[in-house]
Amino acid sequence: MSWQTKIPPAAQAYLESNRLDEVECVIADLPGIARGKAVPAAKWENQAHFHLPNSIFFQTITGDWGEAAGPDGFLEPDMILKPDLATATPAPWADDGTLQVIHDAFDQKGRPVGCAPRNVLKRVCDLYAKEGWTPVVAPEMEFYLVGRNIDPAKPIEPMMGRTGRPAAGRQAYSMSAVDDYGPVIDDIYEFAEIQGIEIDGITQEGGAGQLEINLRHGDPVALADQVFYFKRLLREAALRHDCFATFMAKPIEGEPGSAMHVHHSVMDAKGQNIFTGKGGGETDAFFHFIGGLQEHMPSVIAVIAPYVNSYRRYVRDHAAPINLEWGRDNRTTGIRIPISDPSARRIENRLAGMDCNPYLCIAASLACGYLGMMNETRPDKRWRGDAYESEDDIPQGLYAALELFDEAKEMHQVLGEEFARVYSIVKRTEYEEFLHVISPWEREHLLLNV
Repeated sequence: MSWQTKIPPAAQAYLESNRLDEVECVIADLPGIARGKAVPAAKWENQAHFHLPNSIFFQTITGDWGEAAGPDGFLEPDMILKPDLATATPAPWADDGTLQVIHDAFDQKGRPVGCAPRNVLKRVCDLYAKEGWTPVVAPEMEFYLVGRNIDPAKPIEPMMGRTGRPAAGRQAYSMSAVDDYGPVIDDIYEFAEIQGIEIDGITQEGGAGQLEINLRHGDPVALADQVFYFKRLLREAALRHDCFATFMAKPIEGEPGSAMHVHHSVMDAKGQNIFTGKGGGETDAFFHFIGGLQEHMPSVIAVIAPYVNSYRRYVRDHAAPINLEWGRDNRTTGIRIPISDPSARRIENRLAGMDCNPYLCIAASLACGYLGMMNETRPDKRWRGDAYESEDDIPQGLYAALELFDEAKEMHQVLGEEFARVYSIVKRTEYEEFLHVISPWEREHLLLNV
């Protein structure tokens, strides 16, 4: 039972009051879906690793497969998945005592699997470490609570609030709107506390049934783990109250999209923020990080906006940036510098959608900043005023975004050549699947008019 001394305090506290029945051994695939095995507790205690086929990283969001197996063909060899005990956390919605543990993927020679999303993020963090830097991130998660939707042909609708009316839109920061989902939020807080996840705040956003949850800043891998866990937590809390939590970038026509804004800072070996100089001013590293985001973000839009639906969020004058301008305390720019003390100086990337894989999103954003600092890339002049008046800098669709991703050889070296190869194949397969679907818009406007 020595493993129990190596798990976080929240998991230890859970086991003090719950008999452990099962351990869920999980790993995130390319979309960020939890794959893995549920193992009886007695077996878990004698298990150092388990196996899954490498084909889990070749699956599209629909469950189909991309031809990404490589020259040896689709043999589906087993990977070795090893637990990271620091990620152990309860599953408080389970009927019996259950822990979740995130695993890392290795091939049979002990090498990290290059297309595993958590390994991609670790690879980027290692590049920072080689320069004596430690990246720090803080994600902001937007999502919708919606009515149960069991018929894909029907539009998604806001959830029913305690008033008996559908959740109201255009009520950003309304405390009454937050109270409308009180029972769901109570379960979110309870689950998060049991799991040891520290919430920095919950606010009502501009959409009908749209909320934002902020997490405390910290290590990029640990924060990505929390977002990965939090998506499941939110879904389970919603299901208890006859509604769905959705992380689609644009779930409801006419309502704002849902983003995952990521705040970045970088510490040196002494724990000092390298974006701030001795006199409290902004450093070259600060501007180079911004320059890297501006230079390289178009090439990773396919990673931070990974679905055809993602691009419905990038609408001018509709609560999502469509540019790569940077500005101070300006929410119309894609890159925002929030108000902060010099020691907490940070850069906010506002472009990612909440439908992203958190490991890949954070890895891509940090990779852009890393290349900016390594290449000493200078940013454009600070934008003043409404940045919706600037040029559109976002690819208009997944296919165009993938074209830019495939051309970004320098970015591939940072994220990993194997990841870049597999990701492109899987996403192109997914796009081709989408082209087989005929939408209601096409039936309405083309059936009898063309």
